[in-house]
Amino acid sequence: MSALHLTLASASPRRRDLLARLGLSPDAISPADIDENPHGAERPRDYALRMGEEKAAAIDAPGFVLAGDTVVAAGRRILPKTEEADEARVCLELLSGRRHTVLSSVVLRSPDGSVKSRLSENTVRFKSLSHEEIDAYLAGDEWRGKAGGYAIQGAAEGLIQWIRGSHSSVMGLPLYETRALLKSAGFPIG
Repeated sequence: MSALHLTLASASPRRRDLLARLGLSPDAISPADIDENPHGAERPRDYALRMGEEKAAAIDAPGFVLAGDTVVAAGRRILPKTEEADEARVCLELLSGRRHTVLSSVVLRSPDGSVKSRLSENTVRFKSLSHEEIDAYLAGDEWRGKAGGYAIQGAAEGLIQWIRGSHSSVMGLPLYETRALLKSAGFPIG
């Protein structure tokens, strides 16, 4: 197997779509099966980096392994990847009318076993959301499995007043950082 083999340690179709923007298609998709619960008083940025590193380490694959994680934080509070509408509602009510942080880690394990990581830190502000707007958003089901209960690439984008940072990072894979890691590791990318 070639050293240029690229495995994406994620089942996220969004990360595959984002990689395609760099002209890349992973040779393999291998989601990492790890415990994604934050440790006690773990800070959001430490959690985002740890998750990316653990995902990269959990994959037994040749060549390069690319992993990452996206974390939505309100202050030091790490918001969950919502699975229930009530959970998503709590997140959206908390984020309504205020700024929050979206941290996206990207981790690259090279064929020689070396691991490098980058972290993209972004600030997002939702408008003040009415109960009707939250209800309408939740009816669309985009929130399911999303950190903080929303997906910026969908209807939630119309509820966001502004973003400071990388749009691709808030979507789930910081493209600037990903490209830089791949280039520095000698992976051929334009």
